[in-house]
Amino acid sequence: ILRTSSPPPISRRLPVTCQHLISPRGRNGVRRGDGGVGGQAQGVRGMWQGGRAAQVPVQGCLLLRGGVPAGVVERAPCGVYWDLKRKVEKARGRVGRDNVAVGTAAYELGELFHEQDRMSDAEEWYLEALRIFRLVSGEGNEGVALVSSLLAGVYSAQGRQEEALKMYEQALRVFRRVYGDGHGSVAETLQNMGCVLYMQGLYDRAMATNKEAHEMYRRLYGDNHEQVASVLGNMANVLKAQGKPAEAMAMEEKALDIKRRALGPDDDAVASSLLNLGSSYKEQGMFAEALARYEEGLGIVRRNHPERNVLEGKILLGIGSVYAEQGKLEDALGMHKKAHRIFLKTLGPETTEAADALSGIGAVLSDQGKHEEATEAYEEALAVRRRVQGSENEAVADALVNLGICKENEGDVGGAVECLTEAQGIYTRRGE
Repeated sequence: ILRTSSPPPISRRLPVTCQHLISPRGRNGVRRGDGGVGGQAQGVRGMWQGGRAAQVPVQGCLLLRGGVPAGVVERAPCGVYWDLKRKVEKARGRVGRDNVAVGTAAYELGELFHEQDRMSDAEEWYLEALRIFRLVSGEGNEGVALVSSLLAGVYSAQGRQEEALKMYEQALRVFRRVYGDGHGSVAETLQNMGCVLYMQGLYDRAMATNKEAHEMYRRLYGDNHEQVASVLGNMANVLKAQGKPAEAMAMEEKALDIKRRALGPDDDAVASSLLNLGSSYKEQGMFAEALARYEEGLGIVRRNHPERNVLEGKILLGIGSVYAEQGKLEDALGMHKKAHRIFLKTLGPETTEAADALSGIGAVLSDQGKHEEATEAYEEALAVRRRVQGSENEAVADALVNLGICKENEGDVGGAVECLTEAQGIYTRRGE
């Protein structure tokens, strides 16, 4: 039933994080420049005051916001949310629901929720801002493109890759028309699109798009810039997916070296590179080296951000996967469960990250001979993947393989055949 080279269980083939999209605010909450030649971008408010809006890269697999991985920023006090919500309501009462002041306040509230990984809330307020900005200035305005890019980052984090790609494509057309190709907004949007294409399994298109972004970054910033490093990390992920681990590892080492020099050894972006590099070492069976990279990255994240965040969860998944390979099953299970709790808190249950953690939990339980519990975890992971990624996604097929093997171990041969047959159909339709 299975293709000749069926994938190993998900927990043994840990999803690699597509490293860098960028997002609402740079470090210390200050919006960065747009990367273009000649001037700083002013964001949405600047757009309405005669300025021009910046593209803010919002990332795919591991989203970065202003160079910082999504979920690693400190959470704002509750009062900030209420202050911004009151600002929206006051603006609506003063100037009406469709005024740009309301749109700007809605954008700021969406941005704040986005920084805190509260994706559903961020989507609600970005959509309100987008509705108003489109009404006021039309589809071709760069401020509309900016909010579209941020909304695309939310969709990508939620696993809604088709919607994310459409939003990025719309934004790219506007940025190219307004700025031309020699601009950071264009390069960042291309990088984000490459991340989404990678997550869709469209590796050739992802590599071509990332290469285009890489060349733009080099022309804009030179070879030793964090943006150059970030896109190198994304290209390494694609190389891994294409079965070129040695090339991928060399590219990841180069990206890590650039980040250490450009940002310092304790930056969150360094931690995200260590996460991907640890995954590469693990896939090569170099478990000690993998753990060393994971633990270094985890130390950086926990020093910088004591509160739980998405990047910490991803690193814990990596550590758990190494422990599982080493036969330390209780330790592995603990890591996967802790990662799952973090994802539920930060991203919510309907996310690919939550499904990854559930798949890891299922694999460890299966290794422990707890097949009934493992089946429950695998079925939950599969259900999430179907809802989030669609029934024809490769990750759904992989989840079906895991579930089928577990059912066979339980003695449910009919259920196993059903799962494996469905998986084979997905692989065949995808041309794999």
